[in-house]
Amino acid sequence: MNKINQLFSDTHNNRKLLSLYFCAGAPTLESTCDVIMAMQRRGIDMIEVGIPFSDPMADGPVIQDAATKSLKNGMTLQTLFNQLKSIKEEVSIPLILMGYLNPILQYGIERFCESCVNSGVSGVIIPDLPFKDYLDSIKPVADRYDLRVIMLITPETSEERIRFIDEHTDGFIYMVSSAATTGAQSSFDEQKQAYFRRINAMNLRNPRMIGFGISNKQTLQSAQANAAGAIIGSKFVNLLDQEKDADRALDRLFEALAQ
Repeated sequence: MNKINQLFSDTHNNRKLLSLYFCAGAPTLESTCDVIMAMQRRGIDMIEVGIPFSDPMADGPVIQDAATKSLKNGMTLQTLFNQLKSIKEEVSIPLILMGYLNPILQYGIERFCESCVNSGVSGVIIPDLPFKDYLDSIKPVADRYDLRVIMLITPETSEERIRFIDEHTDGFIYMVSSAATTGAQSSFDEQKQAYFRRINAMNLRNPRMIGFGISNKQTLQSAQANAAGAIIGSKFVNLLDQEKDADRALDRLFEALAQ
């Protein structure tokens, strides 16, 4: 069974999940594997590994800065696959690659999916992937490799489209807390809470994870109360950049999430 599906099937006891995002190749080119192993050791349930890109339109300044540093460090998609392959046998939790369509197309869809499987990757998130292109070109190849393509929804996504996504995807749905770019927020206002309740009431087939803006106890608890779990990106990326050490960054993250 795909590790993503296994994770959600194992959490039927309502344990809430925590997934973290970081950009591969930052703070250093060789830090990718160390960050992943530290996250697994510290109890993180699922990891999103960012593929650096020169024009990350959905990302805020923190993740943009990490991507710029990663590219300057020399990170490429092939280098990332080589790094992940070196720790494949040691990683038991799901790894998801998150990146934009252009580098993936340049690498080649079939080759990309094959490299994902050979490197221990269970799923991919491609924020700028049109859904029609997903259905026509990506899904048939990904399905052959048992690779999950995770789609995003926002407060502006129509109910019809959400149900269509739910019907044609597997793994989980990435529920973006707002239509803005990534970045930490201190709280989720009533408008966001209403959005969470609206999606809850749809009784979707796929589990959901809420991301964008989670940085403290209030936002974490709100996300976990309204979905299978939470995804934290910018907050951890910022701490990792400051500390240059995954364990120290995780110490500070857990401290922040308790307040």
